[in-house]
Amino acid sequence: MKKLLILPLLAFAGLLVFLYQGLFSDPREHKSTLLEHTMPAFTLPDLMDTERQYTAEVFNGQVTLLNVWGVWCITCAIELPYLTQLQQEGKHIVGLYYDQDIDPDFGIKTVARVQQEVTQKLAQLGNPYAFNIFDVKRNLSLDLGVTGAPETFLIDQHGRIRLHHIGDLNPRVWNNKFAPLYQQLVAEL
Repeated sequence: MKKLLILPLLAFAGLLVFLYQGLFSDPREHKSTLLEHTMPAFTLPDLMDTERQYTAEVFNGQVTLLNVWGVWCITCAIELPYLTQLQQEGKHIVGLYYDQDIDPDFGIKTVARVQQEVTQKLAQLGNPYAFNIFDVKRNLSLDLGVTGAPETFLIDQHGRIRLHHIGDLNPRVWNNKFAPLYQQLVAEL
């Protein structure tokens, strides 16, 4: 009979430990398994010119911020002015765009409609992007372990992922998390 009582108590104690750890964890802290690895291989079109294709080699030779975003993302809209400020300060920023409403099974939006929405949003809030990679089927996003938008990756001049941040990029995050490593990588150029 005592063994029957001990089993539920042990299960309850394990559950308490698990929940207690969750109280002090940061949901934005995400240890990417791709850190220090090169960008996954891909061939994806430019959002505004789908005839133009990009591969992982586009990240070689310069330090780049890869920003995952979409016009449907409210937090992305909030961070666009700050990203534009960073771009004006000389930071190279590339967008990784995917749209939630494009799905070949449903055909809800056309590429032309997405381009129109993006043009309007960037005209309204600022355009920090050198270009936007169009992740139509979200394959690259999945390979990168993206859980939502916005997310930003710092990629070094060799195409290696050096930092991954979930959430908006704002002055506090930039100064505390990105700036020191960014400056170090630029100095290495």
